Amino acid sequence: MGTDDTQPQFNLIGKRVMFGKINYQRRRFLGMAAISLATTQLGRFGAADAQSSKVTPKQATMTQLATAQTDITAIRPFQINVPQAALDDLRRRLAATRWPEKETVADQSQGVQLATMQKLARYWATAYDWRKVEAKLKALPQFITTIDGLDIHFIHVRSQHKNALPLIVTHGWPGSIIEQLKIIEPLTNPTAHGGSAADAFDLVIPSLPGYGFSGKPTTTGWEPTRIARAWVVLMQRLGYSRFVAQGGDWGNAVTEQMALLTPPGLLGIHTNMPATVPADVAKALKFSEPPPAGLSTDEKHAWDQLDFFYQHGLGYAQEMTNRPQTLYGIADSPVGLAAWILDHDARSYALIARVFDGQPEGLTRDDILDNITLYWLTNTAVSSARLYWENKFAFFDPKHVAIPVAVSVFPDEIYAAPQSWTERAYPKLIHYNRVEKGGHFAAWEQPTILTQELRAAFKSLRV
Repeated sequence: MGTDDTQPQFNLIGKRVMFGKINYQRRRFLGMAAISLATTQLGRFGAADAQSSKVTPKQATMTQLATAQTDITAIRPFQINVPQAALDDLRRRLAATRWPEKETVADQSQGVQLATMQKLARYWATAYDWRKVEAKLKALPQFITTIDGLDIHFIHVRSQHKNALPLIVTHGWPGSIIEQLKIIEPLTNPTAHGGSAADAFDLVIPSLPGYGFSGKPTTTGWEPTRIARAWVVLMQRLGYSRFVAQGGDWGNAVTEQMALLTPPGLLGIHTNMPATVPADVAKALKFSEPPPAGLSTDEKHAWDQLDFFYQHGLGYAQEMTNRPQTLYGIADSPVGLAAWILDHDARSYALIARVFDGQPEGLTRDDILDNITLYWLTNTAVSSARLYWENKFAFFDPKHVAIPVAVSVFPDEIYAAPQSWTERAYPKLIHYNRVEKGGHFAAWEQPTILTQELRAAFKSLRV
């Protein structure tokens, strides 16, 4: 069992930040050097901690902050500092894994294969270095602010170029802010990455509630629309009167709900996982009926992808939708957590399996373990799963978004949205492009392609 000194420490500097004239180089230095007024301790290892006190570490932190910071709209600089004891505990748990027998088939039809998991665990326990990604995170300006009673963590990087377009990017499950790290520099500093100053973005990258360094909801109701409202408040709080939004997976769900709120200043959205499936197609998939007659080649390909996913890929989502609290195993076992995360969709899993067979493409072993380790250290396996339980929307059904929408279609996504479906789903479609490679985790796998897509997608909305 871990003790208090094994827990990751997430430092909040309780000082009001004025964003009108902020020098981020100076802010990074101050954020690194300042003495923390409060320490949030998350990711506790073991059930006994829940019984040790009526006040949780998170609640204790909020109590401390209340004495130092009475303005709940304040933006508080944030920094992570994981104690070595937490990483040592992770390695001990990896070494103590009790493995099942090998699957009885030669493919992935029974799930994540034993050989892949053993290669992953061996590398994780003996060669992986969390400190590398921790250093990358520490080099970025990060903040916490309280919105609707919950602490929201976000990365905020302003471009040095004038008239940069503010962009809020939302991750999904089983993703995190780790997904977006590779696009920060190309989007905020385009002249160093094949673009012009006119392509510059200010980036806001929040952690979803219950994910990463954001607070974990203690009451129900944090579903995509509520998160979308929080994101609108966040952008307003940062002083942005005009902005655009982007997301895939849950990020798409939240981004589309932002669009439906039609907040002043939201110029348009971009998605790499659009909700475009027509009602007759959705009905046939739901009831295992034949595909509707008259589908084009692209539409039939999308049908085949969705049909496979509905039959073979929805197990994780069904469990989290119905019984997220039952998933104690993935909160207690790092190997269990890793296997659960790898089994998201067939194409992503196949790519990851190839990576651990020594064939890096898009992702590296460290990329994959950076994301999984973040879930582990923050103990967010179950709190993140609850978003599936909270959601009441059909994921792929059109939501009737009326503002400008841009869509990039990656071939190895759960389904490649046909242009015909996309045009019907988004009457103000301003950009549609089918790219040559990439899958579900677009920013993570193909950052250069997504960067180019975002530049093109929002070009017409800049003034």
